[in-house]
Amino acid sequence: MSTATAVKIAPPEQEALSSGEQRAWKGLLRAHACLAKRLDAELERAHGLPMTSYEVLHTLEDAHTGRMRMCDLADRAQLSRSGLTRLVDRLERDGLLERCSCDHDARGSYACLTAEGRERLREARGTHMAVVREQFFSHFSEAELSVLADMWERIAPCTSC
Repeated sequence: MSTATAVKIAPPEQEALSSGEQRAWKGLLRAHACLAKRLDAELERAHGLPMTSYEVLHTLEDAHTGRMRMCDLADRAQLSRSGLTRLVDRLERDGLLERCSCDHDARGSYACLTAEGRERLREARGTHMAVVREQFFSHFSEAELSVLADMWERIAPCTSC
């Protein structure tokens, strides 16, 4: 159980962020952008697979049947539906996934991971893990990682996104 007190939201007339708020917010944005850029570049260089493609393939692999409804996949991969549609088009062209019809809803379709998609994901997984470990995890102890995970879950609980 955390003993930290939540930051009180200032009235609208106090719009400026405190120096601590600015450092925390800008640091989060900088860290995310830097890590995402490095991970994207390495996955693209080593496997021809941008980070968003990796994440979509990984999300499909985690699904029980290797397939998900497009709307659910967009939500889980944190992409807009139109952005996911464009990405699925590219991944389908590359043979990494295919669209499958939904038996119980003629309007719905699934994104289904192909054998080639599973293989590309398997090949890229080592690179993904190495970059994340080197660029992120190596900067923290196990205890600090646990605290970070707890803090992120306060902001975005696993079930809300």
